[in-house]
Amino acid sequence: MGQNIDRTSFSQNDYTLFQNKLFEQLEQLKVNICKPNFGEEELKIGAELELYLVDKDGEPKLNNKFLLNELKDKQFQPELNQYNLELNLSAFPQMGKPFSHLHNELSEKTDRLEKLAEQHQTNITPIGILPTLRKKHLNTECMTNLPRYNCLAEHLYQQRGENFQININGKYSLSVDFSDICAEGANTSFQVHLMTKPEQLVNTYNAAQITLSLVTAISANSPIFLGNTLWHETRIALFKQSLDIRHRDQYQWQQPTRVSFGHGWLRNSIWEFFAQTVSLYSPLIPYIDKEASKTSLALNELCLHLGTIWPWNRPVYSAENNGHIRLEFRAIPAGPTSIDMIANAAFAIGLATGLQDDIEELIAYIPFNFAEYNFYRAAQFGLDAKILWPSGNKYQPQEIDIKKVIEKLLPTALKGLVSLNIDSKEAQYYLNIIEQRLAKQFTGAIWQIETLSDLKKQMHNDKACQKLVQRYIKNSRSCQPVALWE
Repeated sequence: MGQNIDRTSFSQNDYTLFQNKLFEQLEQLKVNICKPNFGEEELKIGAELELYLVDKDGEPKLNNKFLLNELKDKQFQPELNQYNLELNLSAFPQMGKPFSHLHNELSEKTDRLEKLAEQHQTNITPIGILPTLRKKHLNTECMTNLPRYNCLAEHLYQQRGENFQININGKYSLSVDFSDICAEGANTSFQVHLMTKPEQLVNTYNAAQITLSLVTAISANSPIFLGNTLWHETRIALFKQSLDIRHRDQYQWQQPTRVSFGHGWLRNSIWEFFAQTVSLYSPLIPYIDKEASKTSLALNELCLHLGTIWPWNRPVYSAENNGHIRLEFRAIPAGPTSIDMIANAAFAIGLATGLQDDIEELIAYIPFNFAEYNFYRAAQFGLDAKILWPSGNKYQPQEIDIKKVIEKLLPTALKGLVSLNIDSKEAQYYLNIIEQRLAKQFTGAIWQIETLSDLKKQMHNDKACQKLVQRYIKNSRSCQPVALWE
């Protein structure tokens, strides 16, 4: 939904025309990906970081447009809510030291933003969910006033027809409802983009899916929502429910939610993912850009449709150069520090590429619903999760400690990064951050849970959440990996 649109209301004929465009462009995509030069370009890695804006008390500050106007940097963009910003990092060649390049640019850009923000009593905070959020921060008064966000909110609510219901069971349970989609904006992430060779797309995607639980557990940084300690990665449940337009008492309940883990292993072509998306999801915003390029590579309506569903790993089509499809890793949370986020990216990419040669055998005896089960258990319990994984007899996956699986696959992640021609010392440096976190059994989520528990012994919950955010900001700015935080 990064595309700007100039209208928000549509007729039934608009939906029919848009649906026909999707069918046409699916067929064109099938042709495009079979062209000899499709995807034949330098392979790169990129990322997007979503950030919170908070005041001196750790409370949300609604000034994203003001800061953007002052900053004048097109790599920064507004997000759904006025207390969020997005930084679009450059795409760097995979060969050599792409993670160092990402890390350096991330630090340079956020340092500049922080200096500007400090002049306006604003702190920049990379965190999966801000602990000081309250229900009053999650309504349309806090939403960024842009046509694409207004349109998205209006059409999701129209299809829902009633309030969005949030029910999350955790250490404490939470049940709350919202009249719009602004709770979705509570979730901030570090979305990583990986270009890969066209012939490796299917295996890399499946490998990313099967290892997503491991990345989620070790990178967890979103345990607190509306003052409640819930899942280690509460974002996973909150994002899914905050955009769920289905109704339990109607037959459409069997339809998948627009935020999902996926619908099965891909078998022969990445095209299958795009076909599933058109088949399973009706158009949400049937906007046809009459001014856009109409070359055979430009599949604008298909790309817009893909932007209105939110799987945790998503193939992204690009018409640039000869055209390519890259993989977007969407489940990594923002924070705690720049080095932690880059390490999470390295681990996710290393696992996806390191397992791709063995993935066909793995998915033969790890059913897709096992991988989905693992993902949600990792989101709920973090490093305390037990997942279904081959142990002993590989043909009979059993529940084992997720920490053991992560430890076992760290060398596989290193192998995967080296296979991309990434400098081996660079790969090892960032994977050491993961290994350190694993050895200490300490993540951003665990730090938040333990710190809030200690603070609540001294003060009431709202004040404890404020103190938590203030300490978090100080530690985050130290750039010390979270495993070293007190």
